[in-house]
Amino acid sequence: MGLAIPHTLVLPVDDEPVGTANLTAHDLDERPDLTPWLAGMFVAPHVRGRGYAARLVAAVDEEARRGSISTLWLYTNTAERVYARVGWRTIETVFHHDKPFALMRRDLSP
Repeated sequence: MGLAIPHTLVLPVDDEPVGTANLTAHDLDERPDLTPWLAGMFVAPHVRGRGYAARLVAAVDEEARRGSISTLWLYTNTAERVYARVGWRTIETVFHHDKPFALMRRDLSP
């Protein structure tokens, strides 16, 4: 049985939700050929810089692997370096609502 998409993960710290991330089938209208996506990544401002984004990405990676997903996609115009540090690579620049975004890919090993 595969992973149900959409799929949302919540990161609790001391019983407080501090971040979320989603796996979704589609997230960028300009690239309907790509699926699935890491989307809606959010870490609360008061806890940023503590490695929670990396923990969320690792959790998404693990869920994707369990669901036999080998490639994930995302797009960002604010956090390209954050994702690059945890193994994502920029494939190209895409324009969405007339603004440039980094289109990034993560290949997951089995």
